Amino acid sequence: MELKIRLCVVLLSLGLALTDYVRANEKPDDMEMDVENAEDDMQEDDEEHRPPPSLSAPTVTYKAPEPMGEHYFAQSFDKGTLHGWVLSQAKKDGIDEEIAKYDGKWEVEEMQDTKLPGDKGLVLKSRAKHHAISGLLLRPFIFETKSLIVQYEVNFQTGIDCGGAYVKLLSQTDDLNLEQFVDKTPYTIMFGPDKCGEDYKLHFIFRHKNPKTGELEEKHAKKPDADLRTYYTDKKTHLYTLVLNPDNTFEILIDQAVVNSGNLLNDMTPPINPPAEIEDPDDHKPEDWDERPKIQDPDAVKPEDWDEDAPAKIPDEDAVKPDGWLDDEPEYIGDPDAIKPEDWDEDMDGEWEAPQIPNPACEPVPGCGTWERSMIDNPNYKGKWKPPMIDNPNYQGVWKPRKIPNPDFFEDLHPFRMTSFSAVGLELWSMSSDIFFDNFFITSDRSVADRWASDGWGLKKAAEGAAEPGLVNQMISAAEERPWLWIVYVLTVALPLVLFIVFCCTGKSSASADAEYKKTDTAQPDIKDDAEEEEKPEEEEAKDEEQDEKKSDEDSTDEESAENGQKEQHKSNEKSDDDILRRSPRNRKPRKD
Repeated sequence: MELKIRLCVVLLSLGLALTDYVRANEKPDDMEMDVENAEDDMQEDDEEHRPPPSLSAPTVTYKAPEPMGEHYFAQSFDKGTLHGWVLSQAKKDGIDEEIAKYDGKWEVEEMQDTKLPGDKGLVLKSRAKHHAISGLLLRPFIFETKSLIVQYEVNFQTGIDCGGAYVKLLSQTDDLNLEQFVDKTPYTIMFGPDKCGEDYKLHFIFRHKNPKTGELEEKHAKKPDADLRTYYTDKKTHLYTLVLNPDNTFEILIDQAVVNSGNLLNDMTPPINPPAEIEDPDDHKPEDWDERPKIQDPDAVKPEDWDEDAPAKIPDEDAVKPDGWLDDEPEYIGDPDAIKPEDWDEDMDGEWEAPQIPNPACEPVPGCGTWERSMIDNPNYKGKWKPPMIDNPNYQGVWKPRKIPNPDFFEDLHPFRMTSFSAVGLELWSMSSDIFFDNFFITSDRSVADRWASDGWGLKKAAEGAAEPGLVNQMISAAEERPWLWIVYVLTVALPLVLFIVFCCTGKSSASADAEYKKTDTAQPDIKDDAEEEEKPEEEEAKDEEQDEKKSDEDSTDEESAENGQKEQHKSNEKSDDDILRRSPRNRKPRKD
């Protein structure tokens, strides 16, 4: 019974674990809620577009998002043109003329496998080409007292082998010319996904101006702890958001979930502010500086019996050549069936020799050729003698140059106050095509950005969720990505079958055993195994006592007539009991007549 209970607990635990996994990966109710919320926000005054109630998957009707608050840039491409965008006509410096041109193709079109007809975006169409396109903001963004929120959508429709999908916020300069947009065009922030091989990145780089020299230096955010692989491989549309606050804090979000966060003063590489002190480049280690913590004992002497010439291995003198060893037979012989190739030229190729094969005569015997004793470890081997190591009395520690004030030191406590920017651009090289961009948005109001995301990316998410496969297909897809899930599925199916067999097809009822035991009125031995007594349930003990009392009452009426027979039976029982006691030493107890 205890084993059965344990099996039930195991089955229940596995079932709950599998249920949690499936619930985490299947969210039909959430998707329906997203669809309803998106439609409510999008169609408050237009009820006729709301799909009729149906048992089938809900449909989502697309409506181009409209900016509803203060913003600096908003582009959804739903007019089907590149209006407001400028294609670069420049060439990249320092590379071959054939690949220097920014001649990669851009198109405005729907996604290949769109779940939202009418939704268009900017698509990078060419492989192994330089692409550059940019657009001016409504007005420059100046880093003062307002936050910066940058967000846009990316879909790697055919996957991504090596390439980026990041944006650059181009610095406001007097000579900014979008037709000459190249990799060296000054930018303030670079943000977005990038991947090559198995290196999955999510860039946040800003160019910090040194207040002492005026030079610009790139500062990189720490690498996210989250696993980014799925966002590059699932062929779904993902929303990338950068939030930068005046208090120097930042957040990086994917699909409105934070994947990285920190502070510009503490979480950038290299650090914003240089160290106040540096090592003196003119300081040199003294020649007599001793950095050795241990030295050889100068007073140690090699023992007289130390033999440095003794070999590490010696022949085993106890070894005996096996019977049947063929000393005169070589281990390998020329293949007698080999034939010299017809085109073999001895002048060019040398004298032809048949390839070597194992000697067939050596197969049935222990070995062939000259027999040699096996080598064993030499018990007298000590190796080269070395003096033991002792603490160095002159040890001075590891030398370090002295510290001096850093002549380039500065302290910038407000790195948020970056160079203002006036345009957004994509300057990319990719070995993959058909990268889909959509719904670029730059604002200083988080709620406005969230509304734009809900009206744009929210609809895509709802449409993709409505088109997702059912539970079985999701389980199969999950197992294809994580093969160990097949074990969970098999156990979940097999365990109920095992429990059914254990409960229904094994064991013998105690009632039938008791009935068999009580078929005779002859006295039975009262010696029981201790383990059986401990495992016997209390209800069965009470039942047995009640049956014994009834039997005792029935037997008492015939006691006088069966007295002689009982005596004989009593003697027989004593012999039986003695036998039982002899077989079970651990149960030796005084017998109660």
